[in-house]
Amino acid sequence: MACSSIFSCSCIIAGIATLASHGIMGTTPLNMVGSDSKEYFALPLLAEILTLMLDLIVTLCTESIGFVHGISLCSALASESRLRFNTNLRLLTAARGWYNPNGTLFNGISTVLLIISYSSPSLIVFMELQYELTGPDGIVQDFESVAIAGLPLLVLGVALLLQVMIAFSAMRAVKILTWSSSPFDLTAALVHHTQLTPAAFRCMRCVSDLDVYGGPAKPPETQPSAWHAHPSIRKVVIFLWVIVAACAGWAALVMYISTPFSAGSGSVLQTWSLLHNPDGPWMIYYLPSASLEAWILLFVNIAGVQGPLTLALHCSELIANVIRDERQWRCATRRQGLRVATNPLKPIFTHPLCLVLFIAKPFLHWMFGLSFDIYKYAENGTVDGFMIIMYTAQVRTRYLELMHCALILACFFTFVALRRPCGPQPAAYGHLQTLANLVDEWSPVMWWGHKEDGIPYCHAGTSDHPLPDVKMDCVYAGSGAGSLVALS
Repeated sequence: MACSSIFSCSCIIAGIATLASHGIMGTTPLNMVGSDSKEYFALPLLAEILTLMLDLIVTLCTESIGFVHGISLCSALASESRLRFNTNLRLLTAARGWYNPNGTLFNGISTVLLIISYSSPSLIVFMELQYELTGPDGIVQDFESVAIAGLPLLVLGVALLLQVMIAFSAMRAVKILTWSSSPFDLTAALVHHTQLTPAAFRCMRCVSDLDVYGGPAKPPETQPSAWHAHPSIRKVVIFLWVIVAACAGWAALVMYISTPFSAGSGSVLQTWSLLHNPDGPWMIYYLPSASLEAWILLFVNIAGVQGPLTLALHCSELIANVIRDERQWRCATRRQGLRVATNPLKPIFTHPLCLVLFIAKPFLHWMFGLSFDIYKYAENGTVDGFMIIMYTAQVRTRYLELMHCALILACFFTFVALRRPCGPQPAAYGHLQTLANLVDEWSPVMWWGHKEDGIPYCHAGTSDHPLPDVKMDCVYAGSGAGSLVALS
């Protein structure tokens, strides 16, 4: 979170310096290039690369802030005896108290700040144009540069800094049980502080069996999916498909509107390119003249349209983290065993689902910015005004591309959420009470399997050494709650 604070403060300082030098519509050029230079035509590509880099930095900052905020939320929910799963929808799950940093009010503020953070990069990078008289004959030469707008940069810095302050306040407002993202460290801490009590005779009961009588059971051949185990996952999957439908609907709407009202010439195939192509058909949406009101309206337009995408990607974290928790638990039946005490950040950056989502966040936000062009050329250090230009031949394709990416993401997470793990090991999906029931012996490295024969019931549980497989024809009930050993 320290890096996020440094980056946000740097953005604030640079934004204030630009505003002080050039006013509220001021920009700071990075590299002036003459129209006769070979680099002149590469400037638009450089601007888009810089925007993508800003999206990636914003993702790194918001992920680090989200990690601290998520850990504090778990501790706050545990103090209220409301913590059920290791992974929760961070911005949609609130602790009690109107002024609680983990409460509904500050979660709402954090949601708005997150949307602003991802909306700002597409507004920060400008193309600046300058005219200079060269030579005794008064020939005018054009100079162009990638420039940074001061006000959006300041807004980005403030949005990130406020998120850091909220996360820091949430961390100070509650006693942190553990800084680990592992469900086993959290379960062990809850059991150690007597906030969670293992239930007897449930050594073969998975998370979906919580509502049934916890009696003896035979080992099943397959386990329930995350869709059936975690109620919030169903809402997230449905939300992802709503985003896909919205992208498809918007592409169809643009295609319908652009046919009679678009200007320019050329077809979709003739005018498509990675960057915006002004030779094709286009539509223009004018904003007010260059002023603070124009900036506000521009932010509202971009954030309002981009907000659902930001929330969908945020909610997708629930699926990725729940599957990550379950995959970690299923390591207990493998040869290497389950390692409980690990680096807090290692499970986040080593799990494939988490990596896919981490890459998808900046890429999809950047791709969203390519679906339209904000005409934001500045002259001599000052922004003249704004026009949202939709190159319709490209917008149709851009939104279809965005829809395809969202479709792939939705199909991928739907498949993951509906997939049923094989084997008799009860599925937990990070449910803390279920893990407390299944883990009867705590150690830094654990294995799960058959522990004791009995009449009429056998016992399955964990141990610090490899265990044999459970017997599929036996009935398991367990031997009650085990003892908790301090982890090292």
